[in-house]
Amino acid sequence: MSTEIKTAVFDLDGTLVDSLPDLAESGMELLKSYDLHLPSEEAVRAMIGDGARALVDRLLTYGGDENRIDRDEATRRFLDIYEPRATQKTQLFPDTEKTLATLQERGISCVICTNKPVKAAQAIIEQLGIASLINAIGGGDSFPMRKPDPDHIRKTVRMINAEPTRAIMIGDHQNDIRAAMGVPMPSLFASWGYGDRTMSAHATAIAGCVAELPRLIYDLSRPN
Repeated sequence: MSTEIKTAVFDLDGTLVDSLPDLAESGMELLKSYDLHLPSEEAVRAMIGDGARALVDRLLTYGGDENRIDRDEATRRFLDIYEPRATQKTQLFPDTEKTLATLQERGISCVICTNKPVKAAQAIIEQLGIASLINAIGGGDSFPMRKPDPDHIRKTVRMINAEPTRAIMIGDHQNDIRAAMGVPMPSLFASWGYGDRTMSAHATAIAGCVAELPRLIYDLSRPN
């Protein structure tokens, strides 16, 4: 018997929003400030998914720094650059707003579990007009742990007093899939995002586009 899914847990970057342009340009500004080699936008794509500090570390390493630059200070500098411009070029993926509304209409709560700092995540969903469709955000700085630790999902779902085992994780990175496996809960790999397709290996199913999500979630909720 399948368990009825009552909560959809979404990753943010590469799943609900295409934030690559703003992240890449902010990363380039950071590296310019240190006079380091600049990456292409495509190179930055592969660095996203583990939170701001990991992104900064990868940017600095790519730029040629040999761990001389303090990562905590560089992360603060990056966030000072990024947060004011987090929605300059960031956009929702096609059908995102409609999909969230459909899930809400079906009685499925929608929460975000992201390794991005919660302040930036909240600003993005407000600016892009989907804040009213999101019931809670568990950011990368909301709890002592973050994905792939399954407690990041558990604590995010419990922010709305929901049951993690009646939820589903939707994300484009192996951290999303690994965290879901640890709960345990089903997961959908967002193939339109930034993660390499090999990261989908242990997902319950692969979603080809945002518009497919309501049907896939419905199918996984039905009794076998």
